[in-house]
Amino acid sequence: MAHNQANQVDEILKDLQSTPGFKAYIILNSDGIVIRHTMDSNERAVQHAHHITELYNDSVAQIKDLFDHPEDSRVENVRMRTENYEMIVSSVGSFTLAVFQEETA
Repeated sequence: MAHNQANQVDEILKDLQSTPGFKAYIILNSDGIVIRHTMDSNERAVQHAHHITELYNDSVAQIKDLFDHPEDSRVENVRMRTENYEMIVSSVGSFTLAVFQEETA
């Protein structure tokens, strides 16, 4: 069963990588530790993981402060655009996925 799930994850990641504009991804565990990545180096992946974890946690805290009802303050994704790329961060269960794609005009 676990082997089947690993195959599904690999297939989803392959599909993701074949998407036009895809640059890289990072998968983090609940402690912010890099599990898998397609960055150009481990050091770069770890550096991004640190900043992604801080960004996501700060976003969740700020959104909770803005809304009175817990159902209104659930953060599903954080999306950020820079000059070099666009980053989409999504946290599901105890894992976080950050996808980097080419910045579109």
